[in-house]
Amino acid sequence: MRYLLRVATLAGTACLLSPPAALAQKSSQDLVLRNPSNSVHVRIHPCGKTRCGTVVWANDKAKADSARGGTPNLVGTELFREFREVSPKVWKGKVFVPDLNKVLTGTGTVQDENTVVARGCLFAGIGCKSQKWTRVR
Repeated sequence: MRYLLRVATLAGTACLLSPPAALAQKSSQDLVLRNPSNSVHVRIHPCGKTRCGTVVWANDKAKADSARGGTPNLVGTELFREFREVSPKVWKGKVFVPDLNKVLTGTGTVQDENTVVARGCLFAGIGCKSQKWTRVR
């Protein structure tokens, strides 16, 4: 359950799918973000008309949690799908939760060019959690 909430909040990370103004000039470059515990790094990149996020690095615990849930190869897995801006600096899309093999919704708010506040819920506003994700340089 704890991993589910952690991954669900990854969804909000994808809100930095469209780089803030300072990064918009470099829109051809992808952005890599890390979760607060630095156990997962996700590359945010264009995917059609939306933005997606693919795991580019994960520590051993995150990989093991994912494998127990039915996703043996966490690195390379597209966690964030179809993220679109719904209001200024707020993004919404789908998140794949590897340890449950399920797709949920998530949101995120761009705080600044290096930080995004991610929010994900298990079900209809229940079991929600927020995290601050930071840019990997």
